[in-house]
Amino acid sequence: MDSTGETSTMNPAQPQAPKVDEENTYLLAMQLTRASELPMVLKTAIELSLLEIISKFASGPMSAKEISAHLPTQNPDAPVMIDRILRLLATRNIITCSLLELLAVASNAAERAERVYGPAPVCKFLTQNEYGVSLAPFCLMIQDKVLMESCYYLKDAILEGGVPFDKVYGTSSFEYYRTNSRYNQIINWGLSNQSAIVMTKILETYKGFEGLSALVDVSGGIGATLNMIISKYPTIKGINFDMRQVIEEAPSHPGMLFYAYPFIVYAHSLEMCREWSDRHCLKILQNCYEALPKDGKVIVAECLLPEVPDTSPASKLVVHADCIKLSYNSGGKERTKEEFEALAKGAGFKGFGIACKAFETCIVEFLKQGN
Repeated sequence: MDSTGETSTMNPAQPQAPKVDEENTYLLAMQLTRASELPMVLKTAIELSLLEIISKFASGPMSAKEISAHLPTQNPDAPVMIDRILRLLATRNIITCSLLELLAVASNAAERAERVYGPAPVCKFLTQNEYGVSLAPFCLMIQDKVLMESCYYLKDAILEGGVPFDKVYGTSSFEYYRTNSRYNQIINWGLSNQSAIVMTKILETYKGFEGLSALVDVSGGIGATLNMIISKYPTIKGINFDMRQVIEEAPSHPGMLFYAYPFIVYAHSLEMCREWSDRHCLKILQNCYEALPKDGKVIVAECLLPEVPDTSPASKLVVHADCIKLSYNSGGKERTKEEFEALAKGAGFKGFGIACKAFETCIVEFLKQGN
């Protein structure tokens, strides 16, 4: 009862909304407006071999002037331009940056010290390893103007229907790659490098290839993945299937046969579900099921899309990859665990399970007989 003698109703305390740091929120918004610059700068650094130079050609951190000395250029502005793009890469922990004291007494700060750059841990994957493999070609593939151009038509595809890539080039991405030999080579090189890194990790833990007499890789590219498998398990007969323009770029590998296919094939191993719609994937898997012996299995190496996205690096990566598919591929997409299981059951497989994980890639097994 209040001072007037009337009964008052007290509202329960409402939970306080978390306080928003307005300054940092604004800075994040501004970063997003300029987000396209980072991949373009990274692409430039890769094309100029800046990360290779920083990682391989010096015993310690290097200045932009020292780095530019390794480039085929007489441009007097090159060191300054290189320094500016390296600063951006340093803010994303791609490389390290520190100040090196030059002269204790100098007329200005620029003469007293200079920035020097070294490799950060992520450079391990962006520079060539002992096998000459890195994610650099994959980066160049994703950032190539052929693929990036389709992103400008994503809004039109949402409002009008269709595929952004098709709107730009008047044909599907698969047909376009057949006619553009330059980008076809970029795709093959990018995918084979990325596959080699992931498969190296998979082969450290996955034992599902043991005892197999034959292995068929559907959408196996130029055969890099299958070659790694049969190199470790030489008793396996490897058969690599992909489109004709891909097979024509493939090097020969001992113990491996290459076949081009129009679309539907019989196979024991499947790697690229992400490139096809549910309907096409189901048809491929049904053909696999019919071709397999009773104890056979389909091995799918794919990312798993989370049901609810979060801010973890793995979630960001696979959701990003799914949006890339949206820009150039009709029906292609990343899938959740439940969506893969539905495909397996729809094709007749009795067993389903995730055998292991390597980086962002999961090895998913579809068993004909069940567990």
